[in-house]
Amino acid sequence: MWTEEAKYRRWLEVELAVTKAYEELGMIPKGVTEKIKSKVEIDVELFKRIEEKTNHDVVAFVEGIGTMIGEDSRYFHYGLTSSDVVDTANSLALVEAGRILLNVLRKLCEVLWEAANRYKYTPIIGRTHGVHAEPTSFGLKILGWYSEMKRNTERLKEAIEEVAFGKISGAVGNYANIPPEVEEKALSYLGLKREPVSTQVVPRDRHAFYLSVLGIVAAGIERMALEIRHLQRTEVLEVEEPFKEGQRGSSAMPHKKNPITCERLTGLSRMMRAYVSPSFENIALWHERDISHSSVERYIFPDATQTLHYMIVTATKVIKNMKVNEERMKKNIDLTKGLVFSQRVLLKLIEKGLTRKEAYDIVQRNALRTWNSEKSFLDHLVEDVDVKRLITKEELMELFDASYYLRHVDSIFKRFEEE
Repeated sequence: MWTEEAKYRRWLEVELAVTKAYEELGMIPKGVTEKIKSKVEIDVELFKRIEEKTNHDVVAFVEGIGTMIGEDSRYFHYGLTSSDVVDTANSLALVEAGRILLNVLRKLCEVLWEAANRYKYTPIIGRTHGVHAEPTSFGLKILGWYSEMKRNTERLKEAIEEVAFGKISGAVGNYANIPPEVEEKALSYLGLKREPVSTQVVPRDRHAFYLSVLGIVAAGIERMALEIRHLQRTEVLEVEEPFKEGQRGSSAMPHKKNPITCERLTGLSRMMRAYVSPSFENIALWHERDISHSSVERYIFPDATQTLHYMIVTATKVIKNMKVNEERMKKNIDLTKGLVFSQRVLLKLIEKGLTRKEAYDIVQRNALRTWNSEKSFLDHLVEDVDVKRLITKEELMELFDASYYLRHVDSIFKRFEEE
């Protein structure tokens, strides 16, 4: 949809919507629009040859069409300025691109929801600062990704609505040479809304909002990719991105299985943020308009939408086909010899009558001993005089149960479905 031919077709669609509006209002002869359509062919090379002389792409397009339609060229581009055509056509393109992105984003959501339910009861160690915190559910982790992508779906819908505005209001937006009713009719044919107050262009805050949403979606994909990259580290190895038969991980080391796809998604997310910044710069134009935004948008509109499309489709494949090592997850929960259950011990001591500081000091004292010894956290606690006088060994052992941390998972999923 971002080829030169497609661009010219959108320009023609806008021009014909205007001539049709003129016809409907009785301002030009009936049948002109159909006559023009029957004679016109999109000839990219012709337009380019003319542009070499005019150094103006819209003028070249209008002159090229004029050679095809003869005397009816008097009605073509009548009262319009270049931005009437380009900006309105860009809105058509961004709406179309947004809908394509919305479609693949919904598919990603479906895959995330399925994975979240599949691993709802799969324990995994939760990490904060990269350090083991407490056990949680791998499905709950994925549900968080799904929740974010559901929000992004709504944001993208809003962004499409935000950018679905055209303007056919003339050189400085005051309708001096084209009646407002022509704009109203033409845009209704195109399925766009009228810009309430335009200059020579549609205000660029609309486009900045649209690009910002694309950047936010990309950042959400990066969040998932970064998590999988960390979980695929050799020392962790709880989750692995898909590795195809015949794939090579390294030219030098045959054993390597690198998370290259997730790394690629991370890098592309950086590019997506790079596309957002120029869209903000485009908001402030000179007076009724300058042309500094135009060259920027010829890059960022096609590149950002295509890049995000690739990212969404690729992320969907990764989530759908990732390898989940549940045994390794269980092993890693036990890696710190029970330290991840420290908060449960803390709360139990508080229940037994200690102040929070007293309980914290006792638990931390035994935790630090565990870090530097071969004995388990439970063994240290069992031997601690201050603990023994308050908690039995049986009570302590009950605190070291990973399933305890999954007891509210069902209610979280249910709450999420109901909202």
